[in-house]
Amino acid sequence: MSEPLTKQELHYLAMNIVGKDLEEQGFEFLGVNSELKKDPQFVALKNKDLHFVIVRATSYPQDAHVYDPVLMETIKAHAAKFEAKTYYAGVGLGHGSDYAKPVIKDEDYTLVYKGIQEV
Repeated sequence: MSEPLTKQELHYLAMNIVGKDLEEQGFEFLGVNSELKKDPQFVALKNKDLHFVIVRATSYPQDAHVYDPVLMETIKAHAAKFEAKTYYAGVGLGHGSDYAKPVIKDEDYTLVYKGIQEV
């Protein structure tokens, strides 16, 4: 029987999705941190501006686009020291045939992602 992805594997998947989106938007990566709970996940440049991007993988019933305001204010204060903009990228992940079920290794998955949102 197939097994669900671990929290770390879901985090890697979310980071790959967000990373591709950032590349397509013209961001240049200065730093990437894929370790769980180490923020920000991406430090990137675009138009000579510095950007901190926080990535979170979520699953049903959690709303992928709702973030922890206390955490984000902490990150935003840290980013301000570097004159960086702060973004949140929530990625909702679920099983391919039923979003409410966990993502299974080597099977299709369902994705809820609206892009990065400035904090």
